[in-house]
Amino acid sequence: MTGVWQCQGVTTTSAVGAVRQGSLRELNLAVVLGRIAAAARPPSRADLATDTGLTRATVSAVVDDLIGGRLVCESAPAPRSGAGRPARGLVLADHGPAGLGLEINVDYLAACVVDLAGTVRHHVVHRADLRPVSPADAVARLAALAADAHAAADREGLVLAGATLAVPGLVDAHGLVRLAPNLGWRDVDVPGLLADRLRIDPVPGVPPLVVDNEANLAALGELHAGPPGAPSFLHISGEVGIGAGIVLNGSLFRGARGWSGEIGHVPVRPDGRPCRCGGRGCLERYAGQEAILTAAGLTGTDLPADTATTTLAGLAADGDQAALTALHDAGTALGVAVSAVVNLLDLDTVVLGGGYATLAPWLCPAILTELSRRVLTARWAEVTVRPAALGPRSAAVGGAGSVVRAVIARPVGWLARSG
Repeated sequence: MTGVWQCQGVTTTSAVGAVRQGSLRELNLAVVLGRIAAAARPPSRADLATDTGLTRATVSAVVDDLIGGRLVCESAPAPRSGAGRPARGLVLADHGPAGLGLEINVDYLAACVVDLAGTVRHHVVHRADLRPVSPADAVARLAALAADAHAAADREGLVLAGATLAVPGLVDAHGLVRLAPNLGWRDVDVPGLLADRLRIDPVPGVPPLVVDNEANLAALGELHAGPPGAPSFLHISGEVGIGAGIVLNGSLFRGARGWSGEIGHVPVRPDGRPCRCGGRGCLERYAGQEAILTAAGLTGTDLPADTATTTLAGLAADGDQAALTALHDAGTALGVAVSAVVNLLDLDTVVLGGGYATLAPWLCPAILTELSRRVLTARWAEVTVRPAALGPRSAAVGGAGSVVRAVIARPVGWLARSG
């Protein structure tokens, strides 16, 4: 029996049984690798057979393919109380595919490499004010960091399977940066500027370059690096601008066009200070990094951007009144905006990322005060406010992690490339 099958616009005629067999192998590879990736301890082949319902012979064949493709390796034998040879556990390989995470922000560039297990193998930040720099120049500087990251991956025995770039602005489905107000960017074709500068060998099923909003990627990073489970939370990235990623029941909420989370431009004082976006009284004019530093009396000093939040935290820890007042006022403004989001979406957790992770001890009290005043359910439904597990690295690490998760979801593409 034959059937007509279409793949990427090409029509071919194949044996139905053969296609089904190929699809079954692809499914089995994804199921087994996914179980190994999610396991709390290294599972054995027997564990995987029990867990998945596949036969031991099938699991053994699949595992052999995954080991041969540098996706999985065997760990030391697990302790065993009964007779017989101890079973060897299976873990994600640390010398195969990896993800490249990149970030362009207002005052820094970043690049990182994350292996299949989610371990950060390389991370570098270059501090510079990018507002007076053209998009092409900013991307050229980022490409240099990407080349260094690629070299670091090579030295570690890793192969970059794809790259994800985080940008502080509105990004459409094609990677076009429609608006990044704090950078002064409008309709910038970032993939067109960057794609040819990256040395990424295509992996079927894994996009060579994805461009996304930095707050969304930071939230994804937190989802996979934070406490286990399938939570719902609001991740707020506090830099010069303020962005938010919304996670609902373990999935990122993007909105109708992918532009959700612009909490920095929620007005907390409708007739307040003018904002770069054209509005007035936006949250970032009261709780963004520059606003906090100005209120603390640090504007005009020779304060390097890479030490701004740690310097402010140090002053607050020493009891500096200007710093404490600035952080309290910023926390109050954050609490006003966050309360509206919590009331609207019924979230139980707020995660402070970016520079806010360092400043969380002084921001949290004022945020919690506003939440207790403004959230309708506050008396019987507590809202937790905590710093991000990944801190300021969330966006770049989250972007790199999205690449390796794509490999785990469809390992047959990597095996076809490496084979």
